[in-house]
Amino acid sequence: MAPLPEYRPKQLSLGPLEAEILNIVWELGSVTVKDVHDRILADPNRELAYTSVTTVLRRLTDKGWLACDKQGRAYYWQALLTKKQAQVIKAHEQLQQFLAVGNPDVIAAFADSLDESASEKIQAIAQRIKAARKAREEE
Repeated sequence: MAPLPEYRPKQLSLGPLEAEILNIVWELGSVTVKDVHDRILADPNRELAYTSVTTVLRRLTDKGWLACDKQGRAYYWQALLTKKQAQVIKAHEQLQQFLAVGNPDVIAAFADSLDESASEKIQAIAQRIKAARKAREEE
């Protein structure tokens, strides 16, 4: 079971361009504005101002997704979470929102509408939860 990361960005929601640029950062590791700008402009059908990339990188830093480090005259951005950690946090958030509905009939109706594969996954999840709780009790 992937644990919930201790670090969480200040703001989880991302716009489409923010998500695209964050994916580029995850792919490349440490990036400059030029690295990201060049990657986006590699698509001949895209246009994006260099200053727009700078703005989005700063916005992602303000939201807590990236850290910025000045090395010489260049600024480098790195992700504060791995892509996998971000997926775990987002899945946790979505599950919390789903469970906040609070109506067992709604949740049961949803579960009943799932196909067999999804139902098997839910059963496997329930078994892992039971095993994790039992292991904690035995500690």
